[in-house]
Amino acid sequence: MIEVTKSILKTIYKKRPATTKKYDYGLLLTIGGSQFYSGSPALTALAAFRAGVDMVHIIAPKRAADIIASFSPNLAAYPLEGERLTKQHLSTFLEMTKSAEIVTKGKVAVVIGGGMGRSPETQETILEYLSQIKIPVVIDADAIYAVAKKPEILKEKPFLITPHGYEFFVLTGKEVLEKKDEEKIKIVKEEAQRLKTTILLKGKLDIIADSKGDKIAISKTGHPTMSVGGTGDTLAGIAGALLARGENCFKAAGVAAYINGSAGEKAAKRLGESMTATDLIEEIPNILK
Repeated sequence: MIEVTKSILKTIYKKRPATTKKYDYGLLLTIGGSQFYSGSPALTALAAFRAGVDMVHIIAPKRAADIIASFSPNLAAYPLEGERLTKQHLSTFLEMTKSAEIVTKGKVAVVIGGGMGRSPETQETILEYLSQIKIPVVIDADAIYAVAKKPEILKEKPFLITPHGYEFFVLTGKEVLEKKDEEKIKIVKEEAQRLKTTILLKGKLDIIADSKGDKIAISKTGHPTMSVGGTGDTLAGIAGALLARGENCFKAAGVAAYINGSAGEKAAKRLGESMTATDLIEEIPNILK
């Protein structure tokens, strides 16, 4: 078992060559949002940019996409018809994913789940999409509920799943909220091995296990004020950026947990109870320095 510390950042954030061009450091596709929830994909995208990805494309229902595009000129949001993501959008997801693979020569990853909702058709669409792709994916929030219905789609794919304690229970049937850290680590390792996927269990202690159950990492960064909405979205965005840049799921998960938690600590020190997820995003550059 290893503890993630700031020294690992130097292995990722090296001086860029003068010949660097667009997409050398990845393209992230963020699929999420709904009629009510528009903030989640935006927070994911903004955190991903701060974590050093070259480009983010957001795919969301029209109302959410229009709101997201107004947040910042940095955000490119593709609007879909309707109030939520449905099977009629599946071909668009797949086409945009294929196009991203081609234009980046494989430097692409996906974050899926934030703000999507749990309607049966949306959940089925998530499962169908994940079953047809083989690129790195961060599976978060509502997408975890979908995967819990068909966990076999996780096996042997470069997927990273990022549950908090209750979502972990939904996915695995294993209760960890009241467990001691040693017990949590053991359970996360066993479930990652059983599901054959990388798991990042979010909590006071972030626990990461690789898909073979061979490696365990922990991150002790974070602050109680990170219970505020949106800090899971920022974590997913950072992890997605690292995957798009070419890191493997295990390393991306550990580094994302460290960066997100450290940025949360800095924001909390500055703002206390008034901290929000956007404040955390603003601190990411200070962690990477």
